[in-house]
Amino acid sequence: MNIKNVFISGAGALGLMYASYLSKGMGKENVYLIADENRVEKYKSLKFYVNDDKHEFNFISDKNTSLKADLIILSVKFTGIHEALKSLKNILKDDTVFISVMNGIESENVIKEYYGDKHLLYCEVHGMDTVKEGNKIYLSKPGVVCFGSKDNKITEDVKSVEEVLKKSNLPYEIPTDIMHKMWSKLMLNDAVNQVCAVFETGYGGIQKEGKAKDMVMETMREVSKVAKAEGIILTEDEINDWMDLMDTLNPENMPSLRQDTKAKRKTEVELFAGTIRKLGKKHDIPTPFNDYLYDKIREIENNY
Repeated sequence: MNIKNVFISGAGALGLMYASYLSKGMGKENVYLIADENRVEKYKSLKFYVNDDKHEFNFISDKNTSLKADLIILSVKFTGIHEALKSLKNILKDDTVFISVMNGIESENVIKEYYGDKHLLYCEVHGMDTVKEGNKIYLSKPGVVCFGSKDNKITEDVKSVEEVLKKSNLPYEIPTDIMHKMWSKLMLNDAVNQVCAVFETGYGGIQKEGKAKDMVMETMREVSKVAKAEGIILTEDEINDWMDLMDTLNPENMPSLRQDTKAKRKTEVELFAGTIRKLGKKHDIPTPFNDYLYDKIREIENNY
């Protein structure tokens, strides 16, 4: 399939970052940010900046368009996934490719419930330090898009998305085992996002020795025990590799869940600690670190 246009659902930090890269690679006229009519009117009245460079994005209503999508990138919070997926039905065609850059391991299952998995690719993204402040996006690196088919075959859909990423200068990887990659990223997110939120810190707080960094590593080890029960082997080397990657990020920037608590927004704690706690109970594996983080984040939310 030749992907000629891309629709992005979600105008947060990641959605706008990908829109900026894709617009340069594919042409602004072929990249659309899709939202409901009220949000579209709001977005059209704003000027957007990525690292202080002005960008004019194409915002389009989910109802008032006859366009059909070749590729849809889902980039919303998990708390809004059902609303987002319902809004996409008018732009779908039989061969529309779906890819989700959302956190966790659950979004693909939800997409499959709505639209099947014939053209669904599995994905995790990592290594970016994107921060959104109002209508401004700041980042030092776009990270890596790691994607593939669930059975790890190099399908036509995989090749087509690869071409899009190449054109747009977005770093990518097609792994030999995408489910392992997704679990490994969940291990990272579960620890880093939640610890930074509880300790009220950016990446700098987990780059230095101390309680926050120690808790990140112990939480990742806890996730690896649950993953093993699910048939996924995550190693101590992977934990160390993730910590090395964290050291390369801007210490002033912060992960998404810490951004949420700082802005007093509802978090994705259910996607992180909620998932691990549920699977821990399923396999009779204690999850004290995730239990602690879950309770603390719920406490933070309740005090907004």
